[in-house]
Amino acid sequence: MLTLGGREIDVVFLGRAHTGGDLEVYLPREKILFMSEVFVNHIFPSMANGFPTEWIEALKKAEQLDPAWYVPAHGFVDSPAVMQEEERAFRGALERILAEGKRLHDAGTDLENASASARFEPYDAWTRAANNAYAALKRVYMELDGQLK
Repeated sequence: MLTLGGREIDVVFLGRAHTGGDLEVYLPREKILFMSEVFVNHIFPSMANGFPTEWIEALKKAEQLDPAWYVPAHGFVDSPAVMQEEERAFRGALERILAEGKRLHDAGTDLENASASARFEPYDAWTRAANNAYAALKRVYMELDGQLK
């Protein structure tokens, strides 16, 4: 915790997510959580260096802080209610990626063909979905194969 100008500022580590060292900034009095790239709004998750299951858990920990505002690293900012809804949608996207990756991995689909077989609706319409889907599935496969340390 830091105090600047009478304002409490908490720098928190909620777990590995977009990278292994994501930090968030929380203003508890104002109930504002600056999410870094743990939350991006309506942009398909960029998981090239991510930790799929841990990322979902980091978002759940963020939700337990019960902020009024979630401020994403990228994407639009709206009212508190809309941002809470959008944060849940982003977690839903990660959960969908993890579920699809697990389904394809368990079916024996090789990674090179997984992107073509994956069903990410409705998140496949988000910005950068085509660019980020392969890397997302690769990280899920790596996690399932015990390659993420």
